[in-house]
Amino acid sequence: FPVMGRERLARQIRQDMWRALQRLRGFRPAVQVMRDGGGLRVVAGGAVDAPFPRQRAEAVIRDILENPANRARWQRFAGGRHDT
Repeated sequence: FPVMGRERLARQIRQDMWRALQRLRGFRPAVQVMRDGGGLRVVAGGAVDAPFPRQRAEAVIRDILENPANRARWQRFAGGRHDT
């Protein structure tokens, strides 16, 4: 990702993950945004306390992260705010 507000970016990704996987009982989304060279790197996942369809959940998260409309919306939300 380009440089933008890391906390705001993480919050938006976390919200989108939760919305997409809210039927997955007990899902707790987790997002880490780190500086990486001239941009940002995102690590996203979560935790569930019971058996769950892991491959499906991973595919949903991957789709959220790779969706150009999501990325554009996140950048509009967090783009003008650079935090440390």
